[in-house]
Amino acid sequence: MTKPIHVTSEIGKLDVVMLKRPGAEVENFTPEMMPRLLFDDIPYLPIAQKEHDNFADTLRENGVEVLYLEKLVVEALDAGGSELKASFLDQMLTESGYAAGVIHHVLEDYLLSMTTTDMVVKLMAGVRKNELDFVPQDLVSAAEEQNYPFFLDPMPNLYFTRDPAASIGDGLSINHMTFPARQRESLFMTTIIEHHPRFANQGLNVWRDRNQPGRIEGGDELVLSNTVIAIGVSERTSAQAIEDIARRLFEKQSGFEKVLAIRIPHNHAMMHLDTVFTMINHDQFTVHPGILGEGGQIDTWTITEDSSGDLRVDHQTDLKQVLKDALGLDDLDLIPTGGGDPIIADREQWNDGSNTLAIAPGVVVTYNRNYVSNQVLREHGLKVLEVLSSELSRGRGGPRCMSMPLVREDL
Repeated sequence: MTKPIHVTSEIGKLDVVMLKRPGAEVENFTPEMMPRLLFDDIPYLPIAQKEHDNFADTLRENGVEVLYLEKLVVEALDAGGSELKASFLDQMLTESGYAAGVIHHVLEDYLLSMTTTDMVVKLMAGVRKNELDFVPQDLVSAAEEQNYPFFLDPMPNLYFTRDPAASIGDGLSINHMTFPARQRESLFMTTIIEHHPRFANQGLNVWRDRNQPGRIEGGDELVLSNTVIAIGVSERTSAQAIEDIARRLFEKQSGFEKVLAIRIPHNHAMMHLDTVFTMINHDQFTVHPGILGEGGQIDTWTITEDSSGDLRVDHQTDLKQVLKDALGLDDLDLIPTGGGDPIIADREQWNDGSNTLAIAPGVVVTYNRNYVSNQVLREHGLKVLEVLSSELSRGRGGPRCMSMPLVREDL
C-alpha cells in the first residue's frame, strides 16, 4: 500500500497533489504592503480563482486527485478537537508577534468564537484592526505600526503550496522559510502531518522540520530520481540547510545517495531553482539560459557520504555533465526558455516560462502566456497542457510553484 506521501521523481505519473485555491488573502492588502508580502502586484481575485480552477480541472482530467490545503487544515484541527485548535491558534498568534498580552487574548477570543473553517480562512486572509472593537492603549511602537491596518497580515503566497514543504521519498521536509511574510505557512503543513487522519501515524519521515536553522524552500527542492535530489543555492535556500538535509537523508537511510547543490542568481525573478530549471522527462529539462555562464557553466556541488559517514562535496561547473553522471544518462536535452532568444527568454522567465509541472514523463502543465517556450517544448516532443495565467502569474510563480505533489508513481 502506497504511503500518503511517496515521491521518487519529478516526472512519475502524478496521482495526488495538494493545492490552495486563492482566497481573500491575495487582494487583502495595499500597494504599500506589497514589498512586505513579497508581491509585485495585486491579483484580481475572481479571475485568479477561475484560473486556479482551470488548473485544478486540468489535473483532474488527467487522473490526478486534488486535495486542498485549507480543507486539510480544517479536517486536521477538527480531528484533534478543541485542545488542538486552541494550541494551534496560540502558536499562530505567537509567530505573528503576539506571544502574550492583551492583543493575544483579544485575537484568541475573536478567532476561537468562529467555526474551524471560518477561523482558518480568517487566519489566511488576515485580521484587520477595524474588525475588532478594541483599540490598544499600551502599544509601544513606531507611529507607522500604530497606523498599520492589520493585527495579522494576510498570507497571499499560500497558493504556492510547493514552498512550505516538499515531498521527498516516503516523507517530506517542512521548511523554515526565508522571509517573515511566509514563515507561518509551514505551521499548516505540520498540523496536517501530525493530526490529519490521512497522514498522522502513517510512518512518514520528516527529514527536516520547520524549527531547524538555515533557510530552505520547496521551490528549490527537486527529486530527480529515487537516489538523486537537486537543491538550489538561492535567495531562499542556504548552503547550511542543504548540507543539513543531505546529512539527514543519508543518516536515515532514505535511499537517496546524492544531493546536487546548484547555485542560481539571488534575485526576485529567479527566487527558486524551479523558476529556472525543471525536469520534464527522463532526459529532458527546461532551463533559463540566464543562469548559465559561457559554455553552459554553473557552480554545482555533488554531495555524497564517504565510507566514514562524513559528507563529501565535489565542485563542478558543467551542469549537463553533472546531470548525466548523476542520472546515468548518455546525453540529455536542456531546453532553453523562449528558445534562447534573450528578450523572449527574460520576458517569459518573468512569467515562469521554466516553471513547468510534469504530470507524467514528457507531459507538462504550463502557463498559456509563455507561448514561445510552450512551442519550443512541443518541438522537442513534449505534450504541453496550457492553463490560464493572466492573474495567477502576478504572484511570480507557475504551475510547479502552485502544486505540492504528494504521490507519484515510481518510474
